Formats: sequence, C-alpha cells, structure tokens
Amino acid sequence: PPERKRFYQNVSISQGEGGFEINLDHRKLKTPQAKLFTVPSEALAIAVATEWDSQKDTIKFYTMHLTTLCNTALDNPTQRNKMQLIRAAVKFLETDTVCYRVEEPAALAELQKNEWDPVVTWAEKRYNVAIGSSTSILGPNIPASTKETFVSHLASYNMWALQGIEYVITQLKSLILSMGLIDRHITVEKAVLLSRLEEEYQIQRWGSVEWAHDYDLCELRARTAAGTLFVHLCSESSTVKHKLLQD
Repeated sequence: PPERKRFYQNVSISQGEGGFEINLDHRKLKTPQAKLFTVPSEALAIAVATEWDSQKDTIKFYTMHLTTLCNTALDNPTQRNKMQLIRAAVKFLETDTVCYRVEEPAALAELQKNEWDPVVTWAEKRYNVAIGSSTSILGPNIPASTKETFVSHLASYNMWALQGIEYVITQLKSLILSMGLIDRHITVEKAVLLSRLEEEYQIQRWGSVEWAHDYDLCELRARTAAGTLFVHLCSESSTVKHKLLQD
C-alpha cells in the first residue's frame, strides 16, 4: 500500500481473548481483511508495536515486515492449509540455490564448493538425509526420503511459524540456508551472502551500481532477519521472549 500520514501518537499492546492486540491510540489495529490484528505471543506483539512506533511523519508499510507477516498469517489470502505450506517449502529443495553448481569459471566453481559444501554437509548430518549438488541444468536428484524427512520436520512448527519459514526460503531461494539460519547454525549476514554468492562474485570482478547493490543487500538482510525473528517469536520460545522483553 502507498505511504500515508501517521494518524496516531501512541502505540501499546493489550491482551484480548484471542491473544495480544496492537493499539494505535484508542484504535485497535486491523488486518487488510478487517480482522482484529491478534498475535499469539507477547514478544511478537512488542516487535510489531515497535514497527508502528518507529514510523515517523508517514507510515512506510514496505518497511514493516513483521506486520506484513502477521497480516498474511491472520488473513491467509491464498487459503492454504498446513500441509500445503509445508509442501511448498520443501519443493524449494528441487531448485535450491546451494545445490546448483557451475563448472566454469573455475574460480566461481571453487568458491561455491568452499562456501556451500559446509552448509550442505551440516544439513545432511543435522537431518540425517542425502542432498548433494549438481552442475546439471536439471539440478540434483533429491531422494524422496530426504523430502519426507523435511516434511516431518516442518510439521513440528505451527501455522504462523511456517508462514515465516516460507517467507525466509523465498528470500534466500534455499530451504537449506533457511534451516541453517533458523537453527542458528549461520547468521543472517552469512545466509544472505551465501544466497548471493554468484552475484557477489560478479560484483567483485566487474564492479557494481553503487547505490543499487547496497540497497538490494540491505533490503534482503532486513526481510531475512524479520522472517527469522518471526519464526522464533511464533515458535513460543521462552528464551527469545525473555531476552526481547529484557532488551
């Protein structure tokens, strides 16, 4: 949506029957489909309230990634159920960024091997699966057992967290990098760098459009970080919640 003038002074949260609500002065925040904006955890409510409170003279909706994710979870505009969300996430394995390798130039092939192999190896050990990589345009042949293992793992998350997981996967174009990030094996900065490895290689070689590269990088980091935080806050982690409230 376009920017609009900030129409409220104070932002607060309150607990209602369905969870935690966001108050803009005396107005209750609503979703695009006019549902009451209610989130399952106090920590997530605080994070969303911070997004609204940080807006200046105008409300820049495109900077409010947590609010957008909550709206998606509440309105479910695509009307997908839990298994459909899981299957969509696992389907990314077939085109996973870190599984597609080049043969030429040799320097990029070596870079991919050095940077991506450790993450693939971690995932194979962490989930006891076979993933591999391929230089074929058809990509690697991912075993059915590997896909089913990830289906089972993702089924342990609730619907809200799954919305966040799919969002992170869409940013990184990689289920493997996303799970490494959500499992705290790699940082947001590392995950983003690995997802853009070929682009960063070309930039190092040929240079970049200065402002465009910096903007794209910052935007991708912001979206990836927001999605990861959303997953943790929706997974009802008391550790994350306690730390956020302390900060």
